[in-house]
Amino acid sequence: MTEFSHIPVLRDEAVTMLQPRDGGVYLDGTFGGGGYAKAILDAADCRLFAVDRDPAAVARGRELEREYPGRFEICEGRISNISELLAEREVFALDGAVFDLGVSSYQIDDPARGFSFRHDGPLNMQMGSSEMNAETLVNFCPESELADILYEFGEEKAARRVAKAIVERRKVQKFTTTSDLAGVIRSVVRADKSGLDPATRSFQALRIAVNEELTDVEAALEQAAAMLKLGGRLVVVSFHSLEDRIVKQFFAAGAGRLPGASRHDPAGLLAQAKPRFALVTKTPVTAGAAELNANPRARSAKLRVMERLAA
Repeated sequence: MTEFSHIPVLRDEAVTMLQPRDGGVYLDGTFGGGGYAKAILDAADCRLFAVDRDPAAVARGRELEREYPGRFEICEGRISNISELLAEREVFALDGAVFDLGVSSYQIDDPARGFSFRHDGPLNMQMGSSEMNAETLVNFCPESELADILYEFGEEKAARRVAKAIVERRKVQKFTTTSDLAGVIRSVVRADKSGLDPATRSFQALRIAVNEELTDVEAALEQAAAMLKLGGRLVVVSFHSLEDRIVKQFFAAGAGRLPGASRHDPAGLLAQAKPRFALVTKTPVTAGAAELNANPRARSAKLRVMERLAA
């Protein structure tokens, strides 16, 4: 099945950490190309539910359903709705869940999806079919709001200059293509020593804003963690600092690793609740040399794992 020949980043490490077992029930919260899902299904005689908002990914999932009848089901929807999607299928507890966050290679490599500036395409960036697209955002978002998006979601230091340049240009001609937008961004952002294209951070910011990715991640972690059985594991692979910060802080809170109350604060006298989770990975797992050579996109990937200790 050629659709599943693409090997996602840290696939083997993620599946090993998930520890799928026969008879278990698992969630792949970000189906994408199906690489994680197929590896989990091959690792154990388990049931697996996968979620994706992308109609193209759901179509790939239908193929996998036929390959693993009765063991696999693809659910179309957002990861912020996983508890509802699983409840519709009478699934209320999980032996483990895995998330491979961010944009998939299938989305990046298709110029028609408009996620990348490497090939000219429409300013789309929609992971699903119901989001506002990037063209609308770029052409109609107020300058101050656009600058905030670029700074907050792209960590672009030149956010105000980029927003001003976009607004000035759209007064003359609206943006419709990725290369057109990238060209304007490059005109005001200098290339740095990292070799990163000057448009990279802005494109990341617009994609995150269009798809509301960070709020989706926060909701997905809460819901998946709440459904884990005793000993169940939550495995998350993130690709940029904003995602990883959310995951790291969520895991720290679950494991009781957040700073305690000050000794001058009366709350510090109250008994502290026992941690509900244990950190399986004290520091994130990253890709090895072989994977980095085969897939440069793996260089920013970080894998974190925690395990349910108590209800």
